[in-house]
Amino acid sequence: MASDDRRLEPRKQPRQARAELTRQRILDAAAHVFAEYGYAAGTTNRIAERARISIGSLYQYYPNKDAILSELVTRHLDDGVAAMERDRADGLPESLEGTVRLFVRTAVENHRDDPQLLRVMVEQAPRTRELLAKVDERQRERVEFFRALFDRHPEVRVEDTETAARLAVFSVELVVHQLVAAPDPVDLTRLENELVAMVTRYLTARDT
Repeated sequence: MASDDRRLEPRKQPRQARAELTRQRILDAAAHVFAEYGYAAGTTNRIAERARISIGSLYQYYPNKDAILSELVTRHLDDGVAAMERDRADGLPESLEGTVRLFVRTAVENHRDDPQLLRVMVEQAPRTRELLAKVDERQRERVEFFRALFDRHPEVRVEDTETAARLAVFSVELVVHQLVAAPDPVDLTRLENELVAMVTRYLTARDT
């Protein structure tokens, strides 16, 4: 592993419930601090103060704020996976539009809580090999899921379902990331409706 990657590793992996609670307090505090002050001014001192722990205790868990932000991004990715798994467990709608809407709405909901924090994660998060590998893995899982769905769904008219799945997944994720994190506000209901219309019409369009 490269030295830069090692700088982003947590120093302490919690083994007890109390240590895990402390780690979560640090991450929650960092999320608030980065959202309020931005990344440059979101210092470890401010994070420790917000978490109500000493700066020495913070450094027992994380060597620097880059490592904290990297773990916040990992938590964000894991939350997205968990949300999608809940959707699958609850059962998908029968209509293609309903399924696309569920996917889009889940993506929007996973990004809407704090646009300022999302902007920090998009623009400032270190791109380690481990983090990039996790992003790639999550995207491959989504693409494979939707490729299989498109293969069997009677409303889908595209022939190349592999490419269609990639277009659907990457388009939704990129648009949601960029527009929710944009400095100017976006109406999330309109965003959802337009994304659903765009993807559904592409998948159901007949050759003329």
